[in-house]
Amino acid sequence: MPIIHISLRAGKPEAYRQAIFDSLYCAMREALDVPEDDQFMTISEHDAANFRYGNAYGVTRSDDLVLIQITVFDSRTLEQKKALYRRIAERLGENPGIRPENVFVNIVPTAKENWSVGHGLAQFA
Repeated sequence: MPIIHISLRAGKPEAYRQAIFDSLYCAMREALDVPEDDQFMTISEHDAANFRYGNAYGVTRSDDLVLIQITVFDSRTLEQKKALYRRIAERLGENPGIRPENVFVNIVPTAKENWSVGHGLAQFA
């Protein structure tokens, strides 16, 4: 049950943004084995004045940087997380053509009881 928030510079065409959604969904299916149609994602676009980044950690980024924050159950293993990082970079490289240097991913693990996916119920508690 991942929730994904994506931030990027404004101005990319709809097909580019949809390719990001599709690539992330495929990577999650492959690396985390999320259920079919488990797609809860948003994209926030920012103008240049509201989108700042640096080249820290030996990575040279550009204005095509995509910040991806994934909130998931805290049951994911280190191996699953590493596989997810790799598949996201590969998939986004294939479509829509984002350089791996511009793929910044952050995973936020949360306990299952912190989720309600509808009807006001704690389905996973």
